[in-house]
Formats: sequence, structure tokens, C-alpha cells
Amino acid sequence: MRIGLKKKKTTSGAASKLLAMAKKLSSKPTILFIFVSFMLFCAFLPVFAPLPSFSSHHSHRNTVNRKFEIANDRFWKDGEPFQIIGGDVHYFRVHPEYWEDRLLKAKALGLNTIQTYVPWNLHEPAPGKLVFEGFANIEAFLNLCHKHGLLVMIRPGPYICGEWDWGGFPGWFYSMIPTPKPRSSDPTYLQLVERWWGNLLPKFVPLLYENGGPIIMVQIENEYGSYGDDKEYLHHLITLARGHLGHDVILYTTDGGTRETLEKGTIRGDTIFSAVDFGTGEDPWPIFKLQKEFNAPGKSPPLSAEFYTGWLTHWGEKNAQTDADFTAAALEKILQKNGSAVLYMAHGGTNFGFYNGANTGVDEADYKPDLTSYDYDAPIRESGDVDNSKFNAIRRVIARYSSVPLPSIPSNNEKARYGPIHLQREAFVFDMFDFTNSTNVFKSETPMSMEYVGQLFGFVLYVTEYKAKRGGRILFIPKLHDRAQVFISCPSEESGARPTYIGTIERWLNNKVTLPDIKCHSKINLFILVENMGRVNYGSFIFDRKGILSSVYLDKEQVKGWKMFPIPLHNLNEMSTYNPITQVAYSAFSGISSFRKKLIYKNGNTSKEPAFYSGHFLIDKSSQVKDTFISFNNWGKGIVFVNDFNIGRYWPVK
Repeated sequence: MRIGLKKKKTTSGAASKLLAMAKKLSSKPTILFIFVSFMLFCAFLPVFAPLPSFSSHHSHRNTVNRKFEIANDRFWKDGEPFQIIGGDVHYFRVHPEYWEDRLLKAKALGLNTIQTYVPWNLHEPAPGKLVFEGFANIEAFLNLCHKHGLLVMIRPGPYICGEWDWGGFPGWFYSMIPTPKPRSSDPTYLQLVERWWGNLLPKFVPLLYENGGPIIMVQIENEYGSYGDDKEYLHHLITLARGHLGHDVILYTTDGGTRETLEKGTIRGDTIFSAVDFGTGEDPWPIFKLQKEFNAPGKSPPLSAEFYTGWLTHWGEKNAQTDADFTAAALEKILQKNGSAVLYMAHGGTNFGFYNGANTGVDEADYKPDLTSYDYDAPIRESGDVDNSKFNAIRRVIARYSSVPLPSIPSNNEKARYGPIHLQREAFVFDMFDFTNSTNVFKSETPMSMEYVGQLFGFVLYVTEYKAKRGGRILFIPKLHDRAQVFISCPSEESGARPTYIGTIERWLNNKVTLPDIKCHSKINLFILVENMGRVNYGSFIFDRKGILSSVYLDKEQVKGWKMFPIPLHNLNEMSTYNPITQVAYSAFSGISSFRKKLIYKNGNTSKEPAFYSGHFLIDKSSQVKDTFISFNNWGKGIVFVNDFNIGRYWPVK
């Protein structure tokens, strides 16, 4: 999606949202940095529950006399005029168990088309490792759309934006030499795109509308005019797509509704259909008139491919909201003159795991990571609820222009309270490492990026040592991506040299930290725990490596001799293998091993060290399994797992 000016208002309403959406950035150090793990026994739904089963028999070529096309500045479906009234629902932001629920609610809203991105990094988390199961089972999602009579506009990128980590590009690009240059005609990058699309696009062939499936349109790139103007790159993508999908399916671009973005981001004529997006408060018809200049005569049905129902929210901001009646009235201005629109979003969902993206302001230091929640103030809320004014207002408008009666509105999913959960500290993060004999360590004179040590998401611990100095030392890291907690310890102390929390360094503040003057008969250990809070997904600063990306200085003197320890917490859709980092959190429920006894630090006082906590609750009957929420009031900052599923980050209001 596009970051731009739009009319909106914000609210500080206290409506609860999944994953503790309340949030606030602070220049003050975070007191607690805690990984939380919950265990749920008995009848809880499995992470990858079986999807609804149905068979699909598609020919790879048109044998069913179906056709979706553009003529006379209108869309035509099987020879009849067709108005796209669509909405974005991203399969990767919704638990597969709820795909069908959200699609039925989208249909009840009045939608006849679903639009979705395809995030490359979810489907190829490591080079050559292709994943199309669980959250990544895109074919199952598309077949569910087809089952319920919903057409599909699919956006396979390769760049998607979408407030998703690096706009969907795999983080392992940064571990390659030479590093590919995304969104360009760079040969290394194009070879990767060809390999990726060579695996992805053939899956869509039997699902194309002319072959009996739901896919009516396939987008090339995404808002490219807001980034570059490499026409050779766009032509290469079009040729590649045509080679896999044939010449019948409509290929389209989406760009902001200005002459500059359209000139740069699309190709004039009938090579590809040019769609537009624009702020909800703008007059759509002058923009649709401009759109016609970039399409062949008679080939420009007015289409807003992203009609914004709400807006994104970064950590530290109030939840973005737009007025329901204002949004519905803006939509009606498009529909009443036979224009088409796709709601962005119809249902936002959740940025599970570590996949949230980020934006920047005037420079890359003005860094703004996105929330775990992607509610977006959409008519179908993050929880799936539809009893809200925006859903009703939009539905009333769509009902006046829909060619078929709207289905009845499904009820909200039931929710339940399971009461407080007692959490027990299982281990400190620093106790998970053998700092002298570890095999899972990278050594270098200067700090290495997270990508170079194979840790694409989450955290890396940087360790070095320095000499004490009367009056303390000033720690400065010119380029840190994105947030670091600083600890020191004296190995010669009799207390066991527990790391002491000193302060937090944040990319958006570029602040220095004063290391105190401590008496130590040996060199002092310096620990810097760095968090990747999401790669930038939009704008000119999307090249966003993570970790410590510069030299580190103490009193302007460069610090050398570093050890990097990856912390392997699994991401969304990754099945956990044996991992001593997370295994200790679950050991409380299978007996306390001698390994765990060794790790636990016997100290009843509150500690500022990052730690693993675990807890559990029981559900006796399957009928008692309902949706619920997790409250992190009075907690610090961390990550939560439920049954080994990485829900994502939390960071509640202080």
C-alpha cells in the first residue's frame, strides 16, 4: 500500500484488540525485556488445523467458455458488464482456520472479489526452500474464494509493500555476494525473480478464470511509480508473467493517482492495464480521467485498486481510524458512476511472528515500525467482528449497487475469558549461552549484520570486552538497526558476574549510553542485545539491513574483537525443531531437567535482564474453546508464543 496524504482522524478509544494493540514509544529505557511463552493444553485448536476439504478439477486451458475482459471502458464477465466491488484479505495475516470465516463475512459485506498479496519471504524463508503449507497454502485459500463465488485479483509482487517485512523480499538477499538490487534490472535480482515466479505462477494457471478458477487479474510489481522508473524491469516482469500465465488473463499495475507516478510506474497503451489508488477524501473522477490517458482507447474501466477503509499504525501512535460515514460516502462516489473499487483493507488481520514492516520519515533514522496488529480500522475487525458502524455503512452503500442480494451477516465469533495465568521465570537469556566454548558463535574484529550470521529475524547478542576507565565510558553506535539493550558485567566479581542493565539505544533516537565507572580487576564484558523490529517496506530507504551496521565507539575509540550469538526464535509458519533457547521455556511442563536447574538464576528480586517466562491454562471440553485476548498490562516489551506459535511482539502503554 501507499504512504501518502489522506483525510483521517485518530482516536484514543480503548476498544481492546488482539495482541495488546495499546502501545507507546518512550525515550526512557524499557524496564523489562521478556520472552513470554504460554502453554495451552487439552482441546485447543492446532496451529495448522486441517483446512475445509473440497475437490477442484481445473483444466490448464480454457475448456469451459469463461472469459473476463476489458472493453468499452468496462469490465466484462462472460459477456456481461461487471463492476468489481472487492476487498483485500491477506491469507498470511489470518489463521488458516479462519480463512473461510473471513471470506464469508467479506461476501456478506457485499464484495464479489478478493485481492491479496503474495509475500515472497513467507514462501521462500531460505534460498531454495519453498513453503506452500499452513499459512502459506495459497492454493487452498484461492480455492476457498472460488468455493464461495468470490473472484480474485492476485498481487505476486515480487515487491508488495503492504506493511510487511521488506515489502515481501527475503532477508537472505542481504547474505548474498553480490547483494541483489530489488526493483531493478539487476541481473542477480532478475534471476531470483525468475526462479521464484517459475515456482509460483504455474500454481495459478489452473486457477485462472478462463480455466475455471477465480483469478481474473494479476498485478505486476506494486506502486512502482512511487519508487523507480525502470521500464526495462517492468517489461521483463510482464514478459515473464505472460510466459507462465498466457495472454488471456488481465495483467495490471497499481500506482498513485498522479501524472508523475503513472508515468514512472506503468506502461502506456495495451501492454498492461493501469489502475490507480488515491486518498479516500479525493475526488475520484478527475483521477479516473487521468487513468484513461495511460490505457489504450476503450481499455480503461475506472478502478481504485486500493480504496482505503482505514490506515496503518506504528508503535507509539494512536490507533488510526477513519469515519464510517465519510468512508462509505467516498465509496459511493465511485460506485454510483459504474466505477470499481477494492477496499484496502476489507479485513486487516495480524502481523504474526516477526513479519511486520516499517516506514521512515525524512531519513532512515526516522524509523517507524508497524504494530503486530494490522486491524487497519477495516470493516471486518482484526478479531473478525462485524458489528461495527463501518461494516454497516459500507454494506448499505454496496447493497445499492450490487447485482445480487447480499447474504445475511454472520455473527461474531464467540469469545471467552480464561482468567489470569501465573507465569514463572524459566531462564535468563544470557544463561542460554556458553560465552567461552560456544559452537554457535561468529567472531569478527568488527560487528557483523544479523543477515551475515544467518539470523534474519528477531535478535542477535553482540559481545565484546573493554578496559575500565575512571569516570565511565560513552558508548556510541552510529548505525544501529533497530533497538539495543546494553548490559555490562565484571567476570572477576565473586557475585557470579551477572550482567547489569545500563540502558537502551534506539535507532529513531540515535542516542548514546554512559557506561558507569565500576571497579573490576579484569576487562569488563559488554553485551548488546539487538532487536530487528521489522525491515522498511516503503520508500527510498527500503535497503534495511539489521543489527550493528557500523563500528562501535567508546569515548570515540573504535571497539574491536566481537562475538555474535544468534538467538533462534522461530518465525510465522516455521515448525519448531529442538532448540535449547525455547526448549527451556517448556521444560517446566515435562519435568525439570538438570540442564534447566543449571540455567535458572536463584534470585527472587525483580531483574532487568531479558528472560523467558512460561505459564499454562487448561480447557476441559472442546465446546469451551473460544477466541480470547491476551493482556500485557504492566509488562514491558517482548514476544509471546502460544503452543509454540509465534503470535508476535507486545509493548503496552506505560
